[in-house]
Amino acid sequence: MRAPLGHRSAATLAALSLAGALALTGCAGGSGDASADKAAVAPREGAAQAPAPASQGKGGAGAAAPPAADKNGQQQPAAVRPNVIRTATLGIETADPQKTLAAARTAADGAGGFVGSESTKRDGDGRMTSTLTLRVPGERYDAVLGALEGSGKLLHRKVEAQDVTEKVADIGSRVASQQASVARVREMMGKASALSDVVMLEGELSRRQSDLESLLAQQTALKDQTSMGTITLEVSEPAAKPAAGKKEKEPTFLGALQGGWDVFTTLLRYLMVAIGALLPFAAVAAVAGLGYRSYRRLRPAAPKAAPTSARVPVPAARAAGTSETGAEVQD
Repeated sequence: MRAPLGHRSAATLAALSLAGALALTGCAGGSGDASADKAAVAPREGAAQAPAPASQGKGGAGAAAPPAADKNGQQQPAAVRPNVIRTATLGIETADPQKTLAAARTAADGAGGFVGSESTKRDGDGRMTSTLTLRVPGERYDAVLGALEGSGKLLHRKVEAQDVTEKVADIGSRVASQQASVARVREMMGKASALSDVVMLEGELSRRQSDLESLLAQQTALKDQTSMGTITLEVSEPAAKPAAGKKEKEPTFLGALQGGWDVFTTLLRYLMVAIGALLPFAAVAAVAGLGYRSYRRLRPAAPKAAPTSARVPVPAARAAGTSETGAEVQD
């Protein structure tokens, strides 16, 4: 059975109205981000209309100085304190590391901070090195840092400061804009009657709520980093001093004899080691020589060739002269 035409027209009109409202919500969220960017710049340009509460000034995040009056009695705009992330690394050498570490813990606790982490190790020479990470409120940061520097011999020092005022203002404006966006979607869910509209609004609310939680986490992390400075303290023991050299004795005959004997025994020991290393090779060479000689003895001798008489040719002239001489002798 078909629904009446009036009901279908009303449902269509409601769906179009809901889509238009969501589009306006997105546009409003975008304009809110733009206005938030302007709001982030406004405190630096001018004129903080309302000073931040005193509770925010504890960590140096968003703290504002009380407005000062000029000569005419008019209130001057309060200067906004920048949001800064401060970190420092100190290297201290002391003969009593445990005492220095205990003093550092006490200084952090007294300033309202705490110990973040601690580790201890020993090197090959037996020297102990301890590393202590302290979180200290911003207003007591310099005092604690100065006290730690004077607790022993200062080996190295590094202090860094990162200004995140613009980032803090940007995150704050985005959080406010996202919270307003979530509130608008919740209001629209309360007015929606169709099941499809409720399902669509629930998905949109879940997405915006997730974005809001991410922004809140970033805001919390920035607040923690700007309200509490970090100091990394490295405490080590001094290096062991070398023993004082003994006075050299004058050379004597017995001392020289002892030194010569030590050199002789050392050379003899190395010679024996060399002979021991060459013995396997000498044994193999001797076995190979004996085997070769045995082979030569057992191998049958090769037959010798008969000697041939070599005739020496006599020159013809000499042969003729001999005959003539023989004839002459006969005569």
